[in-house]
Amino acid sequence: MVRQALLRLLPDQATPAAKTPAAAAERRPVVDAQTISNTSPNSRLELPPNALVTPLARDLALERGVELAAGRAAPQVAGNAGRSIAIGADHGGFELKEQLKPMLVQLGWQPVDCGTFSKDSVDYPDYAYAVARLVSEGRVQWGVIIDGAGIGSCMVANKVPGVRAALCYDLSSAANSREHNHANVLTLGAGLVGTNLAQQIVKTWLDTPFGAGRHARRVEKITAIERRFAKG
Repeated sequence: MVRQALLRLLPDQATPAAKTPAAAAERRPVVDAQTISNTSPNSRLELPPNALVTPLARDLALERGVELAAGRAAPQVAGNAGRSIAIGADHGGFELKEQLKPMLVQLGWQPVDCGTFSKDSVDYPDYAYAVARLVSEGRVQWGVIIDGAGIGSCMVANKVPGVRAALCYDLSSAANSREHNHANVLTLGAGLVGTNLAQQIVKTWLDTPFGAGRHARRVEKITAIERRFAKG
């Protein structure tokens, strides 16, 4: 089922030689944190056409004053992936996922469904990773992951570089995670919140902008800690 979910992601990029998101990404230049580290501070970096800029690289570029200049073909830069939002769930969150997708469309978003596609028992880490990876690679702007409690999926997503996942259970936690923590992935516990509350949480989360200012300084420290353990 996980393989089927991955094969259904971003079909416009699939080719006979590359039928998965990972294979497709290998055909595109990637600007990562190491690239930014090798670039002089307060300089201008010309991006290759169609480049993918990882969230970690984007944060580091802001910190070092590196200007990311797009080439002739606009790159898919993290945080600027149009109105796409990845959504995924295990069997415990399947029904809520299906209920949230129409609402996302009504709000003007294009859901990228990472599975699961039935109530059959599956392992939540597979689907949490599928969503988080799309966010990390800049293929979508945001991600929503649903399991029974939302805790496990949050743990998985936060293992992926550049992802700041937040488990939200009411409108206050949804707004706080965006304004204060610049969360780019939302996790929900289908067993803890009903459909109506979940819809309100998602809408509040999407509508709340990052507060910047003192919050930006603190988020940069989160990123700095992540870089200490980043490889490559």
